[in-house]
Amino acid sequence: MRILLKLSGEALAGEKKTGFDEETVRKVALQVKQLVDDGCQVGIVIGGGNFWRGRSSENIDRTKADQIGMLATIMNCIYVSEIFRSVGMMTNILTPFECGSFTKLFSKDRANKYFEKNMVVFFAGGTGHPYFSTDTGVVLRAIEVEADYILLAKAVDGVYDSDPAKNPDAKRYDTISIDDVIAQNLQVVDMTASILARDNKVPMRVFALQEENSIVKAASGDFNGTTVTT
Repeated sequence: MRILLKLSGEALAGEKKTGFDEETVRKVALQVKQLVDDGCQVGIVIGGGNFWRGRSSENIDRTKADQIGMLATIMNCIYVSEIFRSVGMMTNILTPFECGSFTKLFSKDRANKYFEKNMVVFFAGGTGHPYFSTDTGVVLRAIEVEADYILLAKAVDGVYDSDPAKNPDAKRYDTISIDDVIAQNLQVVDMTASILARDNKVPMRVFALQEENSIVKAASGDFNGTTVTT
């Protein structure tokens, strides 16, 4: 079984909201280690929001703002990779552009080689192009490496018909199709990523990262959250 786990940068920051919270990252690492020890192949994409939200700036060219965001995801992957190594896992970081000796250049063959060696593979730098989010990046990499499904670790425990922070009567879906997600504009991932997932039949499981053992439970399918079907 091969999965791609998407983590938000903010989730890694814990209550601090910026930077890193090592205890939070260590808890993630121990869960991923359990999956790897059980024979699961794990790829990881991390957002950059704990460092940079370029689209909120009106004074910086969008292309440059997105490039800063790509670098933020690389910093996150280097840090998280090292925490993973500290609990006994082997890791490697792949980027869609050269970063000197910091990372290796992405290719499907290289990713597969690392997976076969039981390494956790970090896909950093997004798609390598502006105007594409890490949502699109995780779906693209999932398609390329033929992942069985994507795990989306979020602040909210699944997909709702409206914003549960604003509507106390919001209904959570146990299962919803990607077609309905797109039709209702539910923003599980952004629209580009949603259409890419639909067209390539990539299922997703959406859950709250902060829940106890949430990643392991989501990987097993017995979890508190939403399954997005294709």
